[in-house]
Amino acid sequence: MENCYEDCLTSIMQLPDDCLYFIFHWLDSASDRESFGLTCHRWLQIQNSSRRRLQFQCSFTKLDIPSISQSSMKIDAFYLHRLLNRFQKLHYLSLSGCIEMPDFGLRQLLNYGSQLQTLHLHCCFGITDHGISLVASGCPSLTTISLYRCNVTDIGLKTLSESCLALKDVDLSYCSLISDQGIRALAKNCRHLRAVCMTNCRSVTGVGFMGCSQSLTFLEANGCKLEPGGIMAIVSGGGLEYLNLSCLWWCIGRDGLTAIGAGFATKLKVLDFRSCRTIGDNSIIAIAKGCPLLQEWNLALCHEITRAGWEAIGVNCHHLEKLHVNRCRNLCDEGLQALRYGCKKLSVLYMSISKSCNISSTALEIFRCSRGNVKILEEEVMSIAPDSAFHIC
Repeated sequence: MENCYEDCLTSIMQLPDDCLYFIFHWLDSASDRESFGLTCHRWLQIQNSSRRRLQFQCSFTKLDIPSISQSSMKIDAFYLHRLLNRFQKLHYLSLSGCIEMPDFGLRQLLNYGSQLQTLHLHCCFGITDHGISLVASGCPSLTTISLYRCNVTDIGLKTLSESCLALKDVDLSYCSLISDQGIRALAKNCRHLRAVCMTNCRSVTGVGFMGCSQSLTFLEANGCKLEPGGIMAIVSGGGLEYLNLSCLWWCIGRDGLTAIGAGFATKLKVLDFRSCRTIGDNSIIAIAKGCPLLQEWNLALCHEITRAGWEAIGVNCHHLEKLHVNRCRNLCDEGLQALRYGCKKLSVLYMSISKSCNISSTALEIFRCSRGNVKILEEEVMSIAPDSAFHIC
């Protein structure tokens, strides 16, 4: 009888791997998952093969505590080699802040990068075109990559775009060696491209985007030296919903942005022209008429907009909810009156009252009485497209 009872006993160690994987995935805390892996070599292997995300304390991306390596060791090529050898099925890897990581540190991606979908290389100053070629060869499933301040050229970007055809979100901010040639390769090869950040890419005029996919909905190009032809190329895909062209005042004239209102950007919802100091009424009128879905428009420090521009906004921007007019020198009583009569969905007006010297206290009080539902705020907060992977731009 005792032998029969003993035969019926089942140890958790006898459970098949599928059951152990199921148990592991139900563990919420990092400490519980670490304890699971310390049980035995078999359970450690299950822990290792279940890990999908890896980042480090030095990462500039938002820290996901369960995915952080707790080691205080220096994150060099050898240490990364050990980690990638251990965690062979990663979907997400952030090396952001690993400023001394060399190109050859990414060599293990050739062996274990086939399932990687997201790679952040923020401020990896040692990564050049050679490192990007290793990424391109080892990570064919990549959809998101950040090359912020990496020393990558058009050659590396072309290599990446030819191998990683599934790319959707690409951050090239402060990649000073990137030009229209690299952008052209990216737009041509990656037909699922959704978001591009290229802040302060001073060699990009924008023409490389000509014929880009309609999937491109998010673009940050603040601080770039875009040209009118480049503006037309940027909107040519017809899918843009968020566009940041702030700080273009030194290279775009008064009518340089009229192409945005020419019929290709009818889906635009958020538009940032902050510090585009020379943009004139013709551009504003064209955009107000040609972008009927605009919900937020930042025109702070756009000094050349006069009454005609403000009237066009009031008459045509029926979906506008947030408008930034901080320190617009030519916003006067008549301009404020035009906004008061129009923009029926306006809920927030970002305006520094103390620096709006051309608006009288009477006009401001009339606006407040007539549009009591509109909040007048001095501190600007710009919206970010909710579906963008680059809220860090």
